[in-house]
Amino acid sequence: MTLLEQVTPFISFIPFGILGILLFIQLYYLIFVYGKLAGYRVKSFQEATPQPPVSVIICAHNEQENIKTFLPGILEQEYPDFQVVVVNDCSTDDTEWILQDFLRQYPDKLKVVQIQEHVQLKHTKKFAVTLGIKAAKHEYLVFTDADCQPNSKLWLAEMAGAFTEDKEIVLGYSPYFRHRGFLNRLIRFETTHTAMSYLAYALKKNAYMGVGRNLAYTKSLFFKGKGFNKHMHIKSGDDDLFVNHNATRSNVNIAIHPDSFMHSVPKDTWKSYYKQKARHSGASVLYKSRHKRMLATQLVTAVLFYLTLLASILLLPSFWYVPLAAYLLRLLVQYIIFSNIYRKLEVRDLLLWLPFLDLFYYFYICINGLFNRKKKQTSWK
Repeated sequence: MTLLEQVTPFISFIPFGILGILLFIQLYYLIFVYGKLAGYRVKSFQEATPQPPVSVIICAHNEQENIKTFLPGILEQEYPDFQVVVVNDCSTDDTEWILQDFLRQYPDKLKVVQIQEHVQLKHTKKFAVTLGIKAAKHEYLVFTDADCQPNSKLWLAEMAGAFTEDKEIVLGYSPYFRHRGFLNRLIRFETTHTAMSYLAYALKKNAYMGVGRNLAYTKSLFFKGKGFNKHMHIKSGDDDLFVNHNATRSNVNIAIHPDSFMHSVPKDTWKSYYKQKARHSGASVLYKSRHKRMLATQLVTAVLFYLTLLASILLLPSFWYVPLAAYLLRLLVQYIIFSNIYRKLEVRDLLLWLPFLDLFYYFYICINGLFNRKKKQTSWK
């Protein structure tokens, strides 16, 4: 018997070895990363003392309907001392006049910053955010968007109360409104998955991003880090890149009490969702190297896990039970870990769709990122 004939049986089982390695890596992320959030005891910060004065900053570009619908929920928060700064960024609809109406109703709480479009000067949302920060009169800043609705009148108390001890950044959670249809389920699953990741890593003292729909940090930190200077050349990143470049092991806190949630309006077409994810992919290339490695490892091993499952079944059909066992083990651990997290994040309806959404999510995000990581961004938001 030749050497080749001797080793051929072992070579044919290589897919199982690769599958085992990929399964081990995936279980590590599930148990030791996401498990950190699953075991986290949710805290309420609304009774924190003292309650520092806070400035809420909202940038709006052609958001007349959203301003009318959602701004009252921000202005009517139950908090002792706060202002709301709305930056009207070159809107061509009736946003300016609607904000004037709100100014008459809330003269002591609302401040409006107007940006007029210049023929030769084009700017990004980061410019609007910077003007909002400069116009804010308080040290503690809380950020959200014009299409967002707080889960309660204690949203601001929860976010501001999380500025405990030496914390300079507070990462909140911003789920999308629940609607019918597969696209909505995918968007909410992706948002939940992203939140699980950045919240879990923050608990591991390795915060790498936040979401601008529900984010807070101090004005001092913004100016100490020279604002958005490191990534002003790209349009996105006013939230995740700022956190990525300014977070330390000790200056980040998370706020995920249900009162702290900030709901947002989801995209309703595949095209708009694709563009949104393309924009986010463009910002991720500027993450710190260690963060890019850890996120890439999690994503790539998940995609390869599914591909290796398929290859194992096709190459060794008589041993179909081996890849099936690997798949079911990963899925079981997912259900154990995710069920606890989904309860905290109030998306338990997605558990039923977990097997299909997980598969679709990884391939969709991977393909989107592959085609858009270096694509030039053109939209304001």
